[in-house]
Amino acid sequence: MDFTAYEKLKNTIDKLSDDLEKQHKKHMKCKAGCDLCCMDYSIFPIEFFSIVEALNKQEDIPKINTGNDESSCIFLNNHTCEIYTERPIICRTHGLPLLYMNEENGWELSACELNFNEFDMEEFSEENTFPQDKFNSKLYLLNKEFIAKNKLTDYSEFDLIPIKELVNHIKI
Repeated sequence: MDFTAYEKLKNTIDKLSDDLEKQHKKHMKCKAGCDLCCMDYSIFPIEFFSIVEALNKQEDIPKINTGNDESSCIFLNNHTCEIYTERPIICRTHGLPLLYMNEENGWELSACELNFNEFDMEEFSEENTFPQDKFNSKLYLLNKEFIAKNKLTDYSEFDLIPIKELVNHIKI
C-alpha cells in the first residue's frame, strides 16, 4: 500500500502545528505527560493502515494499556503515547486553536481547556489558528482514493475505525 500522499499531508500538518505552537508558546500548556486529549478516537482507513504498516516495521512493540477506562487510548501508558511518531492527524493538532465550521455553518474556535486561559479570544484569526476543515477535507479525499485504489471493499469513504482496533492488526 502506498502512503506517500498521506505522509506528505502529515508533514504539512506537522509543520503548521509546529509553527502554531511556537506562535502560541506562552499559552500552550501541552507537554510530555499531558494526556487530557488522549482518547479512543476513530480514524479513516488510510490512517489506520498507515499506522499498522509503520508499527509492524518497528522493532519496539508498543505496550497496550488495558487498564485505562474505555474512553482513553489504549496506547497511553504512564501519561506517554506508545505510538507518538505514528499517531493519527487528530492527535497531531490537539491543544492548538482549531478553526472549523459548526453545524449552523458558522465558524467556531476550539482549544484545549488548559491552554489559552489568559488570551483574548478576539485575537484569534485565520493566520494563528489551525484550519481543521481544510485538512479534514484533504484527508477525506486521500482516504476515498486510498480505499478505491486498494479495493478495500469492507470500507466506504465514510467509515472510521477505532484506534483500539490496531491491536488486532499489529504484532504484539
